[in-house]
Amino acid sequence: MGLGRLLHDHAEHADAGGTIDHPRAYELMAEIGFLGRRREIFTRLAALAGARPGHRVLDVGCGTGYLTRILAPVVGPAGQVTGVDPSTPMIECARRRAPDNCSYLVGEGQALELPDAAFDVVVSSLAVHHMPAAGRGAAVREMFRVLRPGGRLLIAEFRPPANPLLAHLVGMLTGPAMRQSPRELLGDLIPQAGFHLIDEGDLPVMLTYVRALRPAARP
Repeated sequence: MGLGRLLHDHAEHADAGGTIDHPRAYELMAEIGFLGRRREIFTRLAALAGARPGHRVLDVGCGTGYLTRILAPVVGPAGQVTGVDPSTPMIECARRRAPDNCSYLVGEGQALELPDAAFDVVVSSLAVHHMPAAGRGAAVREMFRVLRPGGRLLIAEFRPPANPLLAHLVGMLTGPAMRQSPRELLGDLIPQAGFHLIDEGDLPVMLTYVRALRPAARP
């Protein structure tokens, strides 16, 4: 079963969006897809996010909560990690494994039911491509809204192989949602939302990340 076939409402068009509603199958495919390096790669994502002890962190599109569980010991007992995902089965799976300082909500990144400036760090990994194209700008603006001034954003997305044949094969396995390059997917959405870009880079096994900052409030 390819990742694309795990979508509950899988469309033939990459811009249609969808949810993943089979947590066990997703976890298995993720371990295979990251070639046994999933823990290593997501630990690097947690470090890139810039979370510190006591921080409040939001994971948009948290899925089964894999990254939230890696972030939990980073922020420590004085911190809090919140995961949001539109899939009820994924959230239920995340809650069953939740450390004491993690909590989860069913919801869409385009309309977060969370207060303004409530978080020090917002992360999102392999989630934006599942959102409808028309809603991706709203989701990034919501990430900006819930971040405190001076807070940090990390978005990590799938990076299709450069080799056209390999890219075609990967696309057949994953479906149209993961055939777009990160530049096509995100475009100028991050600066348009008000963020200041910090940097961007690649990680192993076809990942790209972008880091940004919500500018500090003027005195």
